[in-house]
Amino acid sequence: MSSSFSAWHDSPFHEFNDAESNTSAPSRPLAAYGWDDAWADAFAPYAEQGLVPGRVVRVDRGQCDVVTADGTLRADTAFVTPHDPLRVICTGDWAAVEPVGDPRFVRTYLPRRTAFVRSTSSNRSEGQILAANVDHAVIAVSLALELDLGRIERFLALAWESGAVPLVVLTKADLVPDPVGLAYLVQDVETAAPGVRVLPVSATTGEGVDALAAVVAGGTSVLLGQSGAGKSTLANVLLGEDVMAVQSAREVDGKGRHTTTTRNLLVLPGGGVLIDTPGLRGVGLYDAGAGVGQVFAEIEELATGCRFHDCSHQAEPECAVLAAIEDGSLAHRRLESYRKLLRENQRIVAKTDARLRAEMRRDWRIKGAVGRANSALKRGHLR
Repeated sequence: MSSSFSAWHDSPFHEFNDAESNTSAPSRPLAAYGWDDAWADAFAPYAEQGLVPGRVVRVDRGQCDVVTADGTLRADTAFVTPHDPLRVICTGDWAAVEPVGDPRFVRTYLPRRTAFVRSTSSNRSEGQILAANVDHAVIAVSLALELDLGRIERFLALAWESGAVPLVVLTKADLVPDPVGLAYLVQDVETAAPGVRVLPVSATTGEGVDALAAVVAGGTSVLLGQSGAGKSTLANVLLGEDVMAVQSAREVDGKGRHTTTTRNLLVLPGGGVLIDTPGLRGVGLYDAGAGVGQVFAEIEELATGCRFHDCSHQAEPECAVLAAIEDGSLAHRRLESYRKLLRENQRIVAKTDARLRAEMRRDWRIKGAVGRANSALKRGHLR
């Protein structure tokens, strides 16, 4: 981490010409971290209060590392620790920091452009924000393991919901030496990720690295995936040096230990910044209805041709989705995955939405009554 910041101080990004100065000139060294005129405009009221802008590169136990025009500082987050877990400061946030003090405090952060959120593993199903102000969500999937298309769809739903553009990177592509076999794997993932680029990459051979570097050079990217997916290795390749620690995956199941334990924001030598994240064991949806719809866009488009606008695609007459299953143009696995994610997302939302909970209970009562009536009819109790 420190070597990355030292490199930043020695880079051209840390120098600027006073003759070209304007209202955002004091923050021009932050351009390497994504600072632009829109951020400068949003920060103007805080500049009038004497605060300085900085990007949060790491958060850890009530404190955070913030990179400012004068370098990196450690700041206390006591003023930005609300009860709502989605409003706590996060890696990727643009913060308003006190210019002096011991300790220094983050007073607030600018409204987020995007936010990658998942549900926690707690019974309360609270949301957890993983990264803020992200342009690209890079989903790393290891080819050392059998592809789990359902998990990829889950990641994609969260990515689309966040406002970032997803990219699926199939790591360890050198483990599939057969070009035809690799092409089939890419095609399988493309089927589960309509409209999303799928890029096979090998940190060993360099395959796909240049293409990935070109994508992440355009803004802020967050690197996501399970432990053992090769995220830290991929980060090191993009950084051009071994900044992130790497551990070998287990031979038994291809899974790795959590090499990365915090979310770190790093400047890439080719442009752009990368947020590396710990491996995610659980990827719970959190109010991601629009994201689910984006992942299964072909099903939602087919649904517009159903006879009933509220068709559940179970046994209704003239169901366009079931017709697509019958003629083979839609895989049954896709429909099952779609149903599963919709149900999960509805349960999560219902826990915080009283009206939706009431609607769900009403639907359950109606379906229960219809089911009981149908059962009685089959038994010959109704005429």
